[in-house]
Amino acid sequence: MLKEKLLEDMKNSMKEKNVIRKNVIQMVRAAILQVEKDKQVEVNDEQILEIIAKESKKRKDALSDYEKSGREDLISEIKQEIEILAEYLPKPLTREEIEKIIEEVIASVGATSMKDMGPVMKEAKAKIGPAADGKTINEIVKEKLS
Repeated sequence: MLKEKLLEDMKNSMKEKNVIRKNVIQMVRAAILQVEKDKQVEVNDEQILEIIAKESKKRKDALSDYEKSGREDLISEIKQEIEILAEYLPKPLTREEIEKIIEEVIASVGATSMKDMGPVMKEAKAKIGPAADGKTINEIVKEKLS
C-alpha cells in the first residue's frame, strides 16, 4: 500500500539526511492524515494519489509565481519537490492518449455541444485520474466539443 511506502521512504530519507525529500513526504503524510480526520475514513491508494497530485499542482502553481519574482533559491527547491512527488504519481499520459480517452467519453456520454461539457469533464476526470491535470483535460474537451 502507498501509505506504507511513504512511511518507509520517509524513514530512509531521514537515515540519508535528505531533508527536502523527508519534508515532502511528511507534508504528504500530513495531508493524508488531515483528509482521514476530516472525513473520518481510511484513505485508499487512489485517494492518496489524488492528494499527491493536488500537492504537486500547488507547487507547479507556486513555481510560476517564484519564476516571475526571480526567486532562484525557492525555484530549485520547488522543482525538487515536484520531482519527488512525481515519483509517486502514475506516468503522465501523452496528449494523444488523453484525446483518445476523451473521444471515448464523448461517445459514451453522447455529447454533441459545449452544453454537454460538465458530464464529459466529470467522466473524463474519473477515467484519467491523476495521470493528467484538469487544465489539459479541459482544453481538450473544449477542442472536441466546439
